[in-house]
Amino acid sequence: MRAYAMNGAGNAFIVLDRRDETGASAFSAKDIAAMLGVHAFDQLIVLDPSSEADADLRVWNSDGGEVGACGNGTRAAAWLLFEDGAKPHLRFTSAGGLMSAQRLANGAAEVDLGPARVDWRQIPLSLPMDTARLDFGVNVPDGGRLEGPGAVSMGNPHIVFAVEDVERLPISEIGSGIEHDPLFPERVNTGFAQVRDRDDIRLKVFERGAGLTLACGTGACAALVALYRQGLVDREAVIEADGGKLPVRWDSEGHVHLSGPVVLERELDLRGV
Repeated sequence: MRAYAMNGAGNAFIVLDRRDETGASAFSAKDIAAMLGVHAFDQLIVLDPSSEADADLRVWNSDGGEVGACGNGTRAAAWLLFEDGAKPHLRFTSAGGLMSAQRLANGAAEVDLGPARVDWRQIPLSLPMDTARLDFGVNVPDGGRLEGPGAVSMGNPHIVFAVEDVERLPISEIGSGIEHDPLFPERVNTGFAQVRDRDDIRLKVFERGAGLTLACGTGACAALVALYRQGLVDREAVIEADGGKLPVRWDSEGHVHLSGPVVLERELDLRGV
């Protein structure tokens, strides 16, 4: 097993490459929370052998809970495999469905996270609702109110509020309440998106089980889809997160593609953790 410290636009991961192992033991939620806490990372990405694809990719947040998809983590894993000599097109099985990746001419890894899912059952919501603009809102401590977010599943549940000034919002203060609202039976990731132009979006995401992070790849994808469905942006845009810029496009077949920067920081020795 090889372990790496990596980040994608500041979104920090431990990536474990166990493709050469068979019958590798599972991690408990307690083990995962301890491992990520010791090394101060947002997610754990584990690559295991797959009979259906180049690898099976699983993702856990810092609270020890497994999630269905992680866009930046998938980009980091794909980049790692490309650097290790993999062919320029890869496929991953995951809890969120089949994903693919390709190596771009500039060396970056672009991942196809599959189709955006917008039916209320797919998010999922606890009530039938128009996911283009939910009948849902939240009070802001300064007396304002945010309403009408779009809802999208990118293998994990997201809602996205269009806001006037994302920098002024107390996101950590309001994000936890939204995450645990009864409307979202599997909890939810919440994006706060400021549209600066039809191809330029400023985004912050409060991730379920992780809190406010420097970047969220599936959150960037969800933001583009949600804002497009509200008529605010085009089908391709650059999403600026705190940790860097993430190009996102929603193709004519409904698949969402994500690219952006990846950094391999160092190898890790996880013995004893």
